[in-house]
Amino acid sequence: MVADCASSVSDDWYLALREAGLAYVIAFEPHRGTWAPADQPHTPIDAAHALTWRDAKRPGDWTPVERHFRDGHTETWWAADARLGGYGPDSPCRLVVATTDPAGLPEKATWYLATNLPHPDAPHATTSPHPPADLAEIVRLYGLRPWIEQSYKQIKDELGWADFQVRSDRAIRRHQTLVNCAFSFCWGQWFSPPGPLDATAPDPCPDEGPERGTGPVPPAPTALLAQGLTRHPLLAHHRRHPQPMVASLDGQGPAR
Repeated sequence: MVADCASSVSDDWYLALREAGLAYVIAFEPHRGTWAPADQPHTPIDAAHALTWRDAKRPGDWTPVERHFRDGHTETWWAADARLGGYGPDSPCRLVVATTDPAGLPEKATWYLATNLPHPDAPHATTSPHPPADLAEIVRLYGLRPWIEQSYKQIKDELGWADFQVRSDRAIRRHQTLVNCAFSFCWGQWFSPPGPLDATAPDPCPDEGPERGTGPVPPAPTALLAQGLTRHPLLAHHRRHPQPMVASLDGQGPAR
């Protein structure tokens, strides 16, 4: 399981994951405090600053990690196991810091990751229910998380959920449920083997004529709400368009 730092504000979250037997890589808030002796780090960013670093030729505690992106370019990040309270490379829970600049730890390009995937050299690596993972694997796994957000945006765009809407909260939630169901049908159809269609069944999406009868005349613009209708509000039908729609999303996934 991968998740951003919004999910890591409660210790109950980690307890639930451990009770469920799930492996996770979850981001920490950099300034999230924890109990520790006075002379030791108390936040993830403190633990990162405690790691030794001089430069790329003398990286100290840091290890270079090559990240590969779908457009073909690569980036060199730096990762390290830090110690914070009960977190450490030899503990059941690790704190992994990944960044483009160990000296500056830029806010937009630094990850503070909690994981229960054991360090390959940890004493419990052979008895853990989860496979060992080196620093490169931890960075790769969390690198998949932004694509969850990106794919969600693509789904919204494809199924007409991204248009500006003026409606009640309940109506928006109901519409989002319909959009999610429509995509689930498309996704299921994408992975299902093709089967015979009932030739006698009426076409649910006939080509002739608009979907809702004769075309309505757009209302006169007002100064209070949106100036007219949305440009092209559509809802994909899962029996007619699953292949091109899901293929367009599948082609924009993360690098392998």
